[in-house]
Amino acid sequence: MAAVLRRACSGVSSRVSSLSYSQQRLLNTGVPSGPRRSVFQMVCSVLEICRSFLPRPRTLPLLLVTGGGYLGYQHYKGRGQPEEGAPPRTATPTQVALYHSFPTRLLSRAWGRLNGVELPTWLRKPVYSLYIWTFGVNMQISPADGRILHFGRVQNSQVEQVKGVTYSLEHFLGPQRGRSQDASRSFQDLLLSSPQNDLFHVVVYLAPGDYHCFHSPTDWRVELRRHFPGSLMSVNPGVARLVKELFCLNERVALSGQWQHGFFSLTAVGATNVGSIRVYFDQDLQTNAPRYSKGSFHDRSYVALDDQVLKAADEGGVASGEGVVLQRGAAVGEFNLGSTIVLLFEAPKDFSFDLQPGQKIRVGEGLGSL
Repeated sequence: MAAVLRRACSGVSSRVSSLSYSQQRLLNTGVPSGPRRSVFQMVCSVLEICRSFLPRPRTLPLLLVTGGGYLGYQHYKGRGQPEEGAPPRTATPTQVALYHSFPTRLLSRAWGRLNGVELPTWLRKPVYSLYIWTFGVNMQISPADGRILHFGRVQNSQVEQVKGVTYSLEHFLGPQRGRSQDASRSFQDLLLSSPQNDLFHVVVYLAPGDYHCFHSPTDWRVELRRHFPGSLMSVNPGVARLVKELFCLNERVALSGQWQHGFFSLTAVGATNVGSIRVYFDQDLQTNAPRYSKGSFHDRSYVALDDQVLKAADEGGVASGEGVVLQRGAAVGEFNLGSTIVLLFEAPKDFSFDLQPGQKIRVGEGLGSL
């Protein structure tokens, strides 16, 4: 013990002797002699030792810890039930900007590559069993399963992502080229082929434990693919209640075209740890790129088909001169882990949903009826 103390004391004395000139001058001139000077020297020595042993703070972990703590505190502070009739409490622009600054795209690319690694045979069973246990995967599911987050009619070109929290239909789908640009008509009306119809929407949330492929919900013709690069924030229902226009901020792939009642679109929305969005009949689609221009989008028309689309369409549909024809139940694409599907479709005004909020749904089950 005595030897240990001698070594510690010698370390302290060596560090005191290695103080900078300014520190020594402060010790010599800024503090009066006597016991108070000895105490001051000891404090400085201890601080020097702490600085040598404590790691230098790194910007990224510090941002994640402080930002996560701040958002957690704000959520805890506002977790009380709002008064009846009061509008839902959403995140402030500062909170959204802080969340937006997290490196979710980098983390999602890394997670996507990790999930793309082929496991050796001997390791598959324990890893898959751990995943099934962690996320409660139902191994008897039929493709694809999910939970109804919200549904209803589109009102005033605004779509509800959850109850009381909306996003702009025009921001979500982008400008519609080739349609009437009558300024007196709303964006919603420009999508409709008949004044006797309305526009409806359904949001299906795919949790990490759900089947990650998505299928065609009806017979329709895909005419355009529009890819919006963007953020990869979580689309968990809890986050969707806080971040207004979350689905417009996140990266997404919108397929749009026509069905028997008019306009129809299926949009796959990316999220944190969703390394990629794949569309089986479009091999050129590349999502979650390292760099992108904010607010940009990239179109691919299926009306003027080339040989590559004709060949790829055999996997998920039938290619024709007017687009890619998908039959009900046909495999369309997949997520690298769960995310969200948003359906927007035109239908007669008497269309009614056969759904309940929060309901689990599987492929082949009806959404509504006429």
